Amino acid sequence: MSQLNYDAILAFGLFADRLNFTHAAEELHISQPALHMKIQELSRSLGKPLYRKNGRQLELTEAGKLVAKFARELSNQTGSFLEQMNTGEKQQHITIASGEGTYLYLLGDGIREYKKTGAKLKLLTFNREGVIEAVESGRADIGVSSLEYVPDGMTAKLLCRAHQVLVMPKAHPLTKKRTLSLGDLAGQPLIVPPPDRPHRQMLTAHFQSKGIGLEVAVEASGWELMNHFCKLGLGLAIINSTCTVPSGLVTKPLKELPGIQYHVFHLTSTRNRSVELLKRILLNSCATR
Repeated sequence: MSQLNYDAILAFGLFADRLNFTHAAEELHISQPALHMKIQELSRSLGKPLYRKNGRQLELTEAGKLVAKFARELSNQTGSFLEQMNTGEKQQHITIASGEGTYLYLLGDGIREYKKTGAKLKLLTFNREGVIEAVESGRADIGVSSLEYVPDGMTAKLLCRAHQVLVMPKAHPLTKKRTLSLGDLAGQPLIVPPPDRPHRQMLTAHFQSKGIGLEVAVEASGWELMNHFCKLGLGLAIINSTCTVPSGLVTKPLKELPGIQYHVFHLTSTRNRSVELLKRILLNSCATR
């Protein structure tokens, strides 16, 4: 193997985050052919393909994921070194990956508390699969998401438990019932995520198990948008109990639906005091939930 070209590795790291030659080249202020050549030469020097086409999309190979992880570590170390040279102080840079709703309703207090330590935070927003991939690839130091199982090679701690609730206007007839079952939702227009999302798939499976049709009024991604459409009177929404609903809406639990467990997790190989401190702060901030 020839000597590594660190400039090409850093360029590949940026490409790996975008998986788009045009966007990555623009950020690097080089031409697209020049970036393509850098990555091709890096691939040849390593003796492995770093990306491939999957239909119309690009995806990293296993070797590409390793190079991307190394590139991110190299970029972070370079940034810390330059900052220490310029300021005389070594700053810790930690990246969190989580979902929009988790940032909105679970992590605010912990993030504010951690910022008091003077460390620098970068926040990435993904769905659950994206959060796991970001931690696996080294793009994020720590992830926070609902998990059905702990992925191989990761260490996870339970952050909090939530349950499923029905959101509806205060004047809706179902608010008068002391308890709700899925049967009460037969024929009710519902605001649900798109078909490929785990929450939609869970709802479909449970409704089918009760012999109830899922009456889809609107498809929407994210708790905030689902609540907004509910307030507009477009239908009822089923969300998790960590969410705060707007005025004019109320919630009632749906005990027939499974609970949700949010975890904070990172690679088991991670040995970083700042990651451990952030994890401890996040766990403490959610301990009273």
